[in-house]
Amino acid sequence: MNNFDELTRRRSSGSMKWDSYEDSDIIPLWVADMDFRTAPSVTESLSERVRTGIFGYTHVSEEYFEALTSWFKRRHGWNIDKDMVIYTSGVVPAISAIIKAFTHPGDGVILQTPAYNCFFSSIRNNGCREYDNPLRRIDSGMEFSYEIDFENLDRLASDPRNKLLILCNPHNPSGRVWTKDELVKVRDICLRNNVRVVSDEIHCELTHQGHEYIPYANIDKEAIVCCSPSKAFNTAGLQIANIVCPDETSRCAVDRAINDNEVCDVNPFGVIGLIAAYNKGEDWLDDLNEYLAGNRELLIKEISSHIPQWKICKSESTYLAWIDISGSGMNGDEMESYLKREGKVLVSSGSIYGAEDYIRINYATARPRLEEALKRITSAIKKL
Repeated sequence: MNNFDELTRRRSSGSMKWDSYEDSDIIPLWVADMDFRTAPSVTESLSERVRTGIFGYTHVSEEYFEALTSWFKRRHGWNIDKDMVIYTSGVVPAISAIIKAFTHPGDGVILQTPAYNCFFSSIRNNGCREYDNPLRRIDSGMEFSYEIDFENLDRLASDPRNKLLILCNPHNPSGRVWTKDELVKVRDICLRNNVRVVSDEIHCELTHQGHEYIPYANIDKEAIVCCSPSKAFNTAGLQIANIVCPDETSRCAVDRAINDNEVCDVNPFGVIGLIAAYNKGEDWLDDLNEYLAGNRELLIKEISSHIPQWKICKSESTYLAWIDISGSGMNGDEMESYLKREGKVLVSSGSIYGAEDYIRINYATARPRLEEALKRITSAIKKL
């Protein structure tokens, strides 16, 4: 069993999560970056690569594509032809290049809000217009969840100005894992209206027990899917991701945009890390998901017991808790500032995801640290 209780020391390591502020007493629970050491297979492979002492331009070998395709076939029943794959430095650059490939400035891109904050900037930076398909909130006691507003999606898709839909599967920040029926409805609406779907599936390996991640490509054979081991294996800094694009003409357009945006080269550590994660990291990932389930239970218990005015989204994936804090009389920006000042805990305001009455908490840290952070949060809220 891996020791996820280890209090890893990340401050003064060049960590965006830990070194972006001066107060050393703050516990950061914001950006989607875990505090756990990655799988031993990854660190061992990287160490072996470092010992060569040479870090020139990278050739992506056949072994890379074999690791990628065998992983998704084995775990998720998704058969990927390696010729469909374009590698790049990250899912965000991938999304940006795909928007560039299939739109012109002024075209519309449909976004299901609340949404990952970089989707907004990717649309804006390509000169496109954002058209929101807000998820419909479903309340149940102290919890809530979301569903897709298909009627609104159909209306947006029928507008000829809208060329793309960015699907997040599983969804960030809500943690919804879309069902087969939901994905089929998305496919049918978009195909009928000639709207291309690009699916961000970076959180797919963090699906909670009792829920099934379904690759959107298994539903829509024309879709473009972006994936990366970075969230599941805590390797975002290695900067590696893949775009799976079945249609050759579309793939050429995406490849052109990748090159136009100068994100066509990857570093050797990203390549080595992916191979090691997908070939030898499966047991570690299973242990990680079990540990995260315990952290999630702790968070729900503490907040439900001590801050009943908050409502927690019923998550089905990710290590991110999405919380409605409107009952405290503060919006997300105000709560973020208050908890940083009074609780010495840094969370993410929901405003960057298009939902100002929410916060997002990253609970992927050692349980003793999470316990302390939750104690600080509940104490700070009691002062209100």
